[in-house]
Amino acid sequence: MKMAGGFSGGITIALPKGRILDGTLTLLKQIGFDCQGFDEGRKLILDFPERHVRFLLLRGADIPTYVEYGAADMGIVGKDALLEQQKDIYEPLDLKFGLCRLVVAQPAERQRPTNALHWSTLKVATTFPRLTEAHFYRKGMQVELIYLGGAVELAPLVGLSDLIVDLVQTGNTLRENGLVEVEEIMQSTARLVVNRASQKTKYEPIMHLIQQMRAYLS
Repeated sequence: MKMAGGFSGGITIALPKGRILDGTLTLLKQIGFDCQGFDEGRKLILDFPERHVRFLLLRGADIPTYVEYGAADMGIVGKDALLEQQKDIYEPLDLKFGLCRLVVAQPAERQRPTNALHWSTLKVATTFPRLTEAHFYRKGMQVELIYLGGAVELAPLVGLSDLIVDLVQTGNTLRENGLVEVEEIMQSTARLVVNRASQKTKYEPIMHLIQQMRAYLS
């Protein structure tokens, strides 16, 4: 267990840039925090001293690390990142927004059968190597994983990989790049996470925030 640090005397909450930020800001507004400064994309730290709360705006993939090491007491992040990183943090709430799916996709003109059991060894590009390897392992397949930090859809179009594993919401990005979904690995929604030490040392203020969020979601 990593010890909590962060905002002295208060609660530090890490918020994600990108696809689930809108849902996060809506949730926070409902419990009394107007974080419009983050919506404008310039601020990275926003303080509410009257409520002893500080917000940080981070890359979603970094939030589990910030929370595990106590640089943030709490955070909001996609379930996909939690399963990929396997950090030692507490996950008290499914926030129900930011639904997306982790899928396997291939070029639309690819002639190989969509049943993975009939594929030979393939190169798979992804930002989720742990989840991807586990998925193909369950199928009894060994694949060559190629880690990419972004623009995964480009990989099969330039011959870097045969397939990709990536998050999709509407599927428009796949279609625009001539890719089709082969199968779904998992669904992901936004989750509230808490540093395990903070859960003990700042129990009352953290539980108050959790109860506010739970009441809004119910």
